[in-house]
Amino acid sequence: MRLNGSVETMVLAESARSDVLPTARLLESGKPVADLRRPLREISNGRNAISVVAVWAWTALIAGVAVAIGTWWSVLLGFILMGPMHARFAILMHEAAHRLLFTKTTVNDVVGNLLIAAPALVPLSIYRRSHMAHHREEFGPNEPDIAFYRGYPTTRAALLRRLVRDAVGISGWKNLTPLFKALRSAQGRAIAGPILGAQAVLVVAFWIGTGAWWAYLVFWLLPWMTQWRVLNRLRAIAEHGGLQASSDRRVTTHNVAQHLWSQFWFVPYNTGWHLAHHVDMGIPFRKLPAFHRELERAGYATPENTYPSYLALWRAATSAAVEPAKP
Repeated sequence: MRLNGSVETMVLAESARSDVLPTARLLESGKPVADLRRPLREISNGRNAISVVAVWAWTALIAGVAVAIGTWWSVLLGFILMGPMHARFAILMHEAAHRLLFTKTTVNDVVGNLLIAAPALVPLSIYRRSHMAHHREEFGPNEPDIAFYRGYPTTRAALLRRLVRDAVGISGWKNLTPLFKALRSAQGRAIAGPILGAQAVLVVAFWIGTGAWWAYLVFWLLPWMTQWRVLNRLRAIAEHGGLQASSDRRVTTHNVAQHLWSQFWFVPYNTGWHLAHHVDMGIPFRKLPAFHRELERAGYATPENTYPSYLALWRAATSAAVEPAKP
């Protein structure tokens, strides 16, 4: 990976981002021209409905099989596999926030709220507002996720401390407690109430479905509070860690080669093609690989500005000799 002449930055050197736009198929911004944009922006309602059903079916299957086998290792394996399941809920919620899950806005928002975001302990309306601020100007003054992105590269010890806080539930607890505090006001209850109501339904569903009263805690809440926090931080670093504001999305967003293991574990539903997503956030996840190939054909995404793996990116993110000072 060619950087800006130093291991102390993760920003691409100018020589690794050739000025190739516009082309006959891509605009100066990198977005596709109208004739190409239309097919790339088509939303597959039927296939997305299957994805929503499937994510719940796999969740039920993992918990049910783990309890049915009834050994410590089956329960542990079920707990571990729920990390990738939470990643899937998060990415489907992300699609709903962009209104790319279903073509009809009402269906998109109802399904996104009731079947994805609320069970995943996230208020979709607030997430959408925050996420759109992220897209309006990555690393701008209103960047909501700057805490995930700044301070890289750092040391391995510094990243390990953050991951340990995630793994033991400290970060999860910080994300959970605002839901209970929100109950103090009428406005807060309108937001937190449906989420906590969804958790009550899940408690009953896990209990009835598995016969184990503790199934919700072990297969839903604890994975969300612990290992999902680790996966989410690692993914956030891989998307924007150590970069900076720019009109060139190659300066704001990392490009990482995709492999089956990472797609299974923490970047499902093509979310690993994140550069393509930030070049045109109106393209649904099923079309991101095709759009990424357009960026490659144009010379916008190249081997020189692509990390060969997530491990390579995380090594670069922990290549600093000393931990950067906090701003």
